[in-house]
Amino acid sequence: MVRNLSPTRRSLLIASVAAGLWPLPSPAQDAPDLVLRDGPLILPPFKGRRGEPFRLRVKNEKTEPTALHWRGLRLRNDMDGAAPLTQKPIAPGETFEIVFTPPDAGSFLCHANWRENSGRQIADGLIFPFIVEDDKDPSVDLDLICLLQDKVLNEKSAPHVLINGSDQPLAYDLRPGSRLRLRLISASTQRMMSVSLDGARSFVAAIDGQPCGLFEPERQTVPLAPAQRYDLFFDLPREAGQKIALNVRVLGQETDKPITIATLQTIGEALNAQEPFTGLPPNPLLPEKIALQRATRRDLTLERAANGGWRVNGVAADIFAPTPLLSVKKGTPIVLGFINKTGRPQLLHPHGHVMRHIHLYDDGWDPYWRDTIIVPEGRTMRVAFVADNPGRWAISGGLDGRDGPLAWFEVT
Repeated sequence: MVRNLSPTRRSLLIASVAAGLWPLPSPAQDAPDLVLRDGPLILPPFKGRRGEPFRLRVKNEKTEPTALHWRGLRLRNDMDGAAPLTQKPIAPGETFEIVFTPPDAGSFLCHANWRENSGRQIADGLIFPFIVEDDKDPSVDLDLICLLQDKVLNEKSAPHVLINGSDQPLAYDLRPGSRLRLRLISASTQRMMSVSLDGARSFVAAIDGQPCGLFEPERQTVPLAPAQRYDLFFDLPREAGQKIALNVRVLGQETDKPITIATLQTIGEALNAQEPFTGLPPNPLLPEKIALQRATRRDLTLERAANGGWRVNGVAADIFAPTPLLSVKKGTPIVLGFINKTGRPQLLHPHGHVMRHIHLYDDGWDPYWRDTIIVPEGRTMRVAFVADNPGRWAISGGLDGRDGPLAWFEVT
């Protein structure tokens, strides 16, 4: 939460009024209608509250169907947006009411998710942050959302990075010693980015919306895969006149020179010193351990078909298969193996759950939860989670402009 500021305190934050500045949205749980039309969109962030119902009416005035997937949210199955597995797509002229109660607080993402249209609709802006607040959120002087989207105008042009839908960097003037929460969110569909903070010492407190043990990123740089999120906390220097820059590189391009997407400058008298930030409380709804010895295990071998679609375990997977990859009772541990034979890195995302990346030979796992994993070409990676959310859940993938179905699993 942003600290309650007295009139004197409010004068401490002087934010420039420029395109792309997104203050944290109002706390209303019943969001205004979301009207979708053809052409480019710039959608604001929406906000919910952990344990309270969230409602959103979506009016599709586009000339094609669409669906909305809530990335990383462990919500009820019929609101997941994996059409046609969990619900019908929203047809042109139709209105669909989305209602769910978020169980977890954090930084999440909503994006288009209707088969071959999803990559293009996301590129047109049908993607927005979804922030879930909680009473236990630490106080900060600025809660800054940074939705990053890369565009390449043609094969010879350098990547063009948008921040919150704008090509202009954010610019803030703040009092020395201000504390910030930075929510980095990737709206890219194809490319990896790296984001660096120059001039301040930040700490990662959450990955893909879930709290993690507090750590300082190496060289103050975090890798940002498509749809991935990082929550960073940092304090500004205690001297006036200091400048802090947030820079991004788009990886895999001929030129990967840093692009400045935000600048912060300290002005005025320093704030009173604060207690050191100690991190976010762990999510009590997630298990401390996963019983791998009791896990139901399945592998997915990914290959590219001649038509450019997916082949999973030798079978075309451009639509959802008639039968699930596996069907388990609620509470069953699951281990999924992703074997990448496509010749390029691929992104994998089981819906409705968060997972741990398992180390080789099942001898441990990464110390944080995630909802998306990147599998390098020619590699096999395995993830584990507890199937604790009933329903029919998609396993989707892609790193080439489309987010397609690979398979699905059932939790009863």
